[in-house]
Amino acid sequence: MLDTTRRVATPEGIELTLHLAGPVPRALAWAVDLLVRAVIVLIVSVVAFRLGTAGYGVALLTAFFVEWLLPAWFEVRWGQTPGKRALGLLVLNDDGSPVRWPASLTRNLLRAVDFLPFFYAFGLLAMFASRDFKRLGDLAAGTVVVYQPGKIRPHEVPPASPIAPPFVLSLADQRAVLDLAERSASLTGERFAELAALAGPLVGGLSSERAVARLLGIANHIVGRP
Repeated sequence: MLDTTRRVATPEGIELTLHLAGPVPRALAWAVDLLVRAVIVLIVSVVAFRLGTAGYGVALLTAFFVEWLLPAWFEVRWGQTPGKRALGLLVLNDDGSPVRWPASLTRNLLRAVDFLPFFYAFGLLAMFASRDFKRLGDLAAGTVVVYQPGKIRPHEVPPASPIAPPFVLSLADQRAVLDLAERSASLTGERFAELAALAGPLVGGLSSERAVARLLGIANHIVGRP
């Protein structure tokens, strides 16, 4: 399977394909959420400070609720915060099921650790080290952030002359070849050639251009094109 795709099997025997969200869209979603939280706290504070000393307590309670509990409520209620909704992202459990309160509270409260030592450094390092782009909160809660199914455009295998593989491919190998072929239109030629080179036994010794053509031909063979 390719690096941004993960497949999970449900207890009912249904296989789900999850398209993982990387650091950039998640950072943009966080920035939108930060702006929303700041506006809410600012509005409440302006009103609360008119109440005198009691208003400071109201403002502090609001800031705590908005920073730590409101994101969890959004995720449990809709599976996404306003920022994630704007970017088309969704929080799920590792098995693809909707996230619940224990997992959502865990991942949100641990943002305090992800933020250390400054500006989410630990969280970013954890995401780069994780195949599923998980920050520390996700690792502890058993959650992943994925693209909403409705935001994924279906891709097809580009037509090419079918080429039979030199040996029998496992189901996982066939899926990897098909995934690469389906994504070819969204990849640069250099990136496609780089990924094609990983299929050494299928394209060993061929130039980059011929390796790409061979993998597309094998993909067309797998889907049964004449």
